Amino acid sequence: MAHEFRFCPNCATPLEFIAQLEDGGSRERLRCGACGYTHWNNPTPVLAAVIEYQGRILLARNAAWPGKSYALITGFMEAAESPKDGIAREIREETNLESSELNLIGAYDFQRMNQIIIAYHAVCSGEVRLSPELADYKLYRHEDVLCWPAGTGYALADWLTSRGYQPKFVEWNKR
Repeated sequence: MAHEFRFCPNCATPLEFIAQLEDGGSRERLRCGACGYTHWNNPTPVLAAVIEYQGRILLARNAAWPGKSYALITGFMEAAESPKDGIAREIREETNLESSELNLIGAYDFQRMNQIIIAYHAVCSGEVRLSPELADYKLYRHEDVLCWPAGTGYALADWLTSRGYQPKFVEWNKR
């Protein structure tokens, strides 16, 4: 869930939806009537990696997630960091693995979280040691991995397709 702004960070006046003329015409945004501050509410960039490790795809389960869902390694960019450097850092921090190859898969919207996902394929090596953020990991054969119908799941499906595999999607209502 995106953070909800209620007060101006400059003068603490309550923000309100105010229409204003912008490049594309009139646009209603949260604005401060006192000092003119605008909360742009732009999507946050999130990095994701389809990790190939020992010839298989590594998916991990976040320690905070209920159930047994496994997903790609993801994380936020740091200031003054390129997306490529950021995903290499996230992979290292979360799995202890080193990336010998990083290739862009694509960018995917994740509107529910107001995020844009920048997904990479990573070839990794080393010994897996999970950060406390992750509870478990599994290695999947390319033909056995199930994609999910959301941002990073579509990145995984696109990558599998680019490698000649027919992606299979999990059906959420049957889980």
